[in-house]
Amino acid sequence: MADSIYKKRIADSLLERKLKSTGAVLVEGPKWCGKTTSSEQQAKSINYVSDPVAFNKNLILAEMNINALLEGDKPRLLDEWQTIPQIWDAVRYSVDHSNGIGQFILTGSAVPLSDKEKEKIHHTGTGRITHIKMRPMSLYESGESNGTISLGGLFENAPKPIFSECNLQLSDIAYLICRGGWPIAKEYALETAYSYYEAVTETDISSVDNVNRSPARTQRLMRSLARHQGTQATIIGIKNDMAANDISSLDEETVVSYIDALKKIFVIEDMASWNPNLRSKAAIRTSDTRYFTDPSIAAAALGIGPADLENDLNTMGLFFETMAARDLRVYADALYGNVYHYRDSNGLECDAVIHLRNGKYALIEIKLGGQKLIDEGAASLNKLASIIDTDKMQTPSFKMVLTAVGSIAYKREDDVYVVPIGCLMP
Repeated sequence: MADSIYKKRIADSLLERKLKSTGAVLVEGPKWCGKTTSSEQQAKSINYVSDPVAFNKNLILAEMNINALLEGDKPRLLDEWQTIPQIWDAVRYSVDHSNGIGQFILTGSAVPLSDKEKEKIHHTGTGRITHIKMRPMSLYESGESNGTISLGGLFENAPKPIFSECNLQLSDIAYLICRGGWPIAKEYALETAYSYYEAVTETDISSVDNVNRSPARTQRLMRSLARHQGTQATIIGIKNDMAANDISSLDEETVVSYIDALKKIFVIEDMASWNPNLRSKAAIRTSDTRYFTDPSIAAAALGIGPADLENDLNTMGLFFETMAARDLRVYADALYGNVYHYRDSNGLECDAVIHLRNGKYALIEIKLGGQKLIDEGAASLNKLASIIDTDKMQTPSFKMVLTAVGSIAYKREDDVYVVPIGCLMP
């Protein structure tokens, strides 16, 4: 089913590995990020479950003979499976009784959330169905990063010196933030995020669980989240920010409901806190850091473009952090890792900690660039490294200041790498 002009994605290798080790793989993530196209490359037959032409027939088959939806060469792609939730149990049962691997690929841009939909799923799928989260394209996937500095290579080879050049300028980064990682024709790129934002606020946030939610209130929430991206903003703080422009009463439960719905359709993806063993007695803050799945969503929510970011570098720094978090998550997935943040009661912070399955980890600060900010980031990284109890856990594999701009990637005398995002790859 492969497309001859398909642009490869990092998730492709993850899907291939999963299909060789389990019966079914669920590929989930935001709409328009490329889940279906990527999955089509490895599928040998496809059922576009939500296709308007065939949907009514699929609904009837789901009630009368659901196995008919699963028939076809394997692996069989069941696209937007969640529109008929009982497909989940049918896939799980088929895998369980076939003893085969690589049977099914399921894609979904929403998690079934309503009580009625949950009733149609009776088994978690543990051991039969594994998950892959796909996000909008990283800069390496879209071709803006030259890929000369490998995260995996740093985990293996640090503290060796590095050197590479990067040509991205501040104006390029501002454009890439607003364009986002949507895999579409570049001439329409800046419009895609606005179209996505409109779809989320007008329909998607309500259709995910058939709960009627106000588009205007959703817009206020997304604007508030855009202003608070990269922070540990509380529900109370977000509610108060929204309430300033909300003519009706607004309680915390409502805000939580809206945020949960946005998470279910993969619009926002908060970053969990890292909990290392420390020599310090400082209390580790456990609140999640708030991020959109892609920085362009935040730009669309605030109605700003590349020129606005260039004219307000403090705001641009927050947006760049969201883009860096997106890319680091994509790259970490390829390395069997997760990305966390660190913050303690002494005010010490680390923007990103990549922690691999084998226990290795790296400390990363995210900065726009400039010597002053790089020095501040390096000092923070070295301070955090100094209080980690290495009798109970490994020393950091490497420390990095990840920058938006900068002509070269190099290693400082204090063993901190400085790497422009335009050089990075998994």
